[in-house]
Amino acid sequence: MPVKPTVRSMRAAAALTGNLMLAPAVIAMRMPLLEAEVNSSNPYRVETTRAVTEKMSALVEGTLAAQIALTKAAIQFWPEVWSGKTPSLLSGVAAEAMWRAALGPSGLAVKSNHRRLSRKI
Repeated sequence: MPVKPTVRSMRAAAALTGNLMLAPAVIAMRMPLLEAEVNSSNPYRVETTRAVTEKMSALVEGTLAAQIALTKAAIQFWPEVWSGKTPSLLSGVAAEAMWRAALGPSGLAVKSNHRRLSRKI
């Protein structure tokens, strides 16, 4: 039996999608700043360093969040079986939770970058 999405999960998915759809705009706003840093004689490339560190931290946070979501689903497997429910590992609910947890930090980083870079224009 398929699991019906709740309003809360649909709103969370829409918010995450909206955040991730800002990525092309962030790239477009960041490219002139990166080009200016390449052409400058300043050895401290602030925007380049920020871009790399934000991506790496979002990757690590997303990986950890996905592992935690998968571990929770694995811990709940037998209690769900014993209670007569379809285990979330088999129904796809765990996979959806894992993907949302993994993409959440990236979405927040893109949203904050868009907000920060929009003020510079």
